[in-house]
Amino acid sequence: MKWFSVICALLAFAVPSKALDREAFSFTRYDLDATIDAGQQRLGMRGKITLRNDSDLPQRNIVLQISSSLHWVSIQLGGKPAEFITQTYTSDIDHTGALSEAIVTLPKPIAPKEATELSVGYEGTIPQDATRLTRIGVPAEVAKHSDWDQISSGFTAVRGIGYVVWYPIATEVANMSDAASITEAVGRWKERQHDAEMSICMPDGALMNDTGQGAAGAKSSGDTAGNTSHCIQHVFFGGETVPVFVIADFNEVQNGNFIIRYLADHKSAADDYVLALNQVGPSISVWLGAHSEPNGMKSQVIDLPDSNAAPFQSGNTLMMPIAEDETTMLLMAVQQVAQLDFPSSRAWINQGLARYMQLRYIEQEKERAGVLHYLNTHRDPLVEMERQSPEKGSPAAAARSLINSSDEFYLETKAMNVWWMLRELVGETALTAALHNYKASDDKDALYMQKLLEQQSRRDLTWFFDDWVYRDRGLPDFRIDSVHARPVVSGGYMVAVTVENLGGAAAEVPVKLEMTEGDATEKLIVPGKSKASVRILAAATPIKAIVNDGTVPESDTSNNEFSISAESLNQ
Repeated sequence: MKWFSVICALLAFAVPSKALDREAFSFTRYDLDATIDAGQQRLGMRGKITLRNDSDLPQRNIVLQISSSLHWVSIQLGGKPAEFITQTYTSDIDHTGALSEAIVTLPKPIAPKEATELSVGYEGTIPQDATRLTRIGVPAEVAKHSDWDQISSGFTAVRGIGYVVWYPIATEVANMSDAASITEAVGRWKERQHDAEMSICMPDGALMNDTGQGAAGAKSSGDTAGNTSHCIQHVFFGGETVPVFVIADFNEVQNGNFIIRYLADHKSAADDYVLALNQVGPSISVWLGAHSEPNGMKSQVIDLPDSNAAPFQSGNTLMMPIAEDETTMLLMAVQQVAQLDFPSSRAWINQGLARYMQLRYIEQEKERAGVLHYLNTHRDPLVEMERQSPEKGSPAAAARSLINSSDEFYLETKAMNVWWMLRELVGETALTAALHNYKASDDKDALYMQKLLEQQSRRDLTWFFDDWVYRDRGLPDFRIDSVHARPVVSGGYMVAVTVENLGGAAAEVPVKLEMTEGDATEKLIVPGKSKASVRILAAATPIKAIVNDGTVPESDTSNNEFSISAESLNQ
């Protein structure tokens, strides 16, 4: 009987655990005060958070998660200590690979759409930690350049959701070994927190991005444990904005709407970056048109001490090692100028065009061959992400569509390719005219950009936007199905090339015919899971047919060529 009682007790604890909905609540408001001791790498947070039950069921438990290097000191409800338990929750949403999770039991359930307020206190250290990467086999020397977040006496930089959980969140488990797991968890979080507000009081000298439109703060006094502080109001979640705070002994140079905060030994590099901004600005203006309005918006660069650190962007704040090579510096300047000069609430437009502008700049400097090389060397991650994407046609796939996606890397990479394909489809003149006519205030309909492009190009682009922007149909996979050639009385051959698209997305793709003397190229639209043919007049003997020159991203390029035998020409 005693053992039966023990088993019943264990089951009583197990049932709530299985029924626990970690993503039931949205965090609608943060009011937090931070204390930072850089010498001890310590962070302390006190304040209030407001949560709303966005599930369909009453909820008795609230889950609060912070980095595993931090620990919960207190949680209060209505001014009284709340009942809660803590545990370590393995999840790669944090750089340590785990979270310190508090499960709060409420006196009574919170009904759907009802809100509650908690007073919280937590503290601990934030050292640099790349555990989540090293445990899946990434070499430590490589991993540290990606997970560079830390509090330290020399330099402090801490990013939020997806990097370091320094403010309370609540997500289901995310695993770095699954490429899509982290981005999906972060995407769900950003979607739920889209309208959340944050007020953080930081020590004087700390920089923090506010609403993704710059940073507040000044040059650090070096006393990061002082009693004075400044508060940053209304940091909105959603889109590409991630709360970030930085403390370092920065110098500063301003250039128009740009602020470059650089470390003392990087002055010459900062000056070079100013030159890069000035160099690329005129070209960006020609390609995109004049869209910026005098609204006080600033874009800033924050210098990173690790010369190999991976760049990071949150809104109009770009964090990168300024001591970069000239080519990288120019491309980052292009991206930053484009995002500031072409404001849009749609990430696939704002971020995608910024990456497309990099392609245009490469084309200007290295011609088309340079662009195709750049595209091909940056496509493997996109192919891998598409392979692991949800089943096509499912609700999860709809959420992953380009117009809905909140996965920054996926969004930027795919959107860059989409804009390049659109340029190939409609031509440079039509694309430039559409971009010049774009007005962010008029972009209230998902079809707005499509219609602008159709007006200028006089082409129906519904099929393209359906497969590449509004839905995620994956990538095409082209193969030469057959080639038939017949002699022409006047000389040469008429060659019919049939291309099969094994993938789900339609695309207009170039088909090249190589001949003993020269070559000829025609474009062909091939719908997903279909075949299409094109006829090419060959002035000399054809020897090979090739589909896709790298213009279109596809899942498999090993089957893109077809050798034409001499015997087939004589049939």
